[in-house]
Amino acid sequence: MPVIHIERVVKRFDKRRALLNGIDLDVSAGEIFALIGANGSGKTTLIKALLNLIDIDAGEIQLNHLPHWQIAARRGVAYLPEQFRPPYFLSGREFLVTAARLSGIAAREATIVELCNQLELDVAALSFTIGKYSKGMGQKLGLIASLLCGEKLLVLDEPMNGLDTKSRALLKSRLSAMRDAGRTVFLSTHMLNDVEQLCDRVGVLHLGKIQFVGTPAEFRETYAAETVEQAYLACLDVAA
Repeated sequence: MPVIHIERVVKRFDKRRALLNGIDLDVSAGEIFALIGANGSGKTTLIKALLNLIDIDAGEIQLNHLPHWQIAARRGVAYLPEQFRPPYFLSGREFLVTAARLSGIAAREATIVELCNQLELDVAALSFTIGKYSKGMGQKLGLIASLLCGEKLLVLDEPMNGLDTKSRALLKSRLSAMRDAGRTVFLSTHMLNDVEQLCDRVGVLHLGKIQFVGTPAEFRETYAAETVEQAYLACLDVAA
């Protein structure tokens, strides 16, 4: 059974307009799945619905083989929101220790140092209050917290935001290693080159529907395109 199962999901703006209009989507264990679409297409809305952060108007969502509204469904899930705003008055280390504690584990210093090194966040910066962090530093802190907790499913909304080229490459390497270890990553992104290099499958959300689901190679072949970016633009043209 899929780790994420979304069936006929509807989320309305109002009585006449639906942002999500009958979404069907499955994500399997041990894959990296990218959800792509234009700003305002509903990617973040779908992620929030998946995690029961907002109500849906119709349909069914299962997470970890349980109805998504059950607390048990969200055990083993780490989530990084698009607008990540950790408490500015905590130090970076205090935030990581708190995040680990909420996941029921102890934050091992060796693991924290390893993750900081992998994402190029200066370990010394963990003693600073988060209010002093740059956007990129804050994004790295959120990613480190998500990875630190060791959950089997990561849900990442625009995880590459604020990262420079090297940090993006390092994150992709870490996510690939997690996938190889049997963990699952569900992410939204505008970085279509990353989709081509990193993801097992991609889904296009446009006009309230999933317009395509398949591997990057299948995506290019379906739309007779040389790149995922070209395939994406062709997909939007066909759906219009």
